[in-house]
Amino acid sequence: MYQLEVQEMSCGHCVASVTKAVKALDGSATVDVDLASKQVKVASSAALADVTAAVVAAGFPVTAAR
Repeated sequence: MYQLEVQEMSCGHCVASVTKAVKALDGSATVDVDLASKQVKVASSAALADVTAAVVAAGFPVTAAR
């Protein structure tokens, strides 16, 4: 499981966009977004670098990933 800190998320649309970006990479991924803390937990078979790149490409800066 990966944990990303994703800034600039402020609404349900942002949550949906981040979730959609990860699911486009891995349709079976589990994505849990905590909007208040700007944390995204992802369970995916995709590499962390690929998940991070997908979120960034969707327009959301990732400030930390592990």
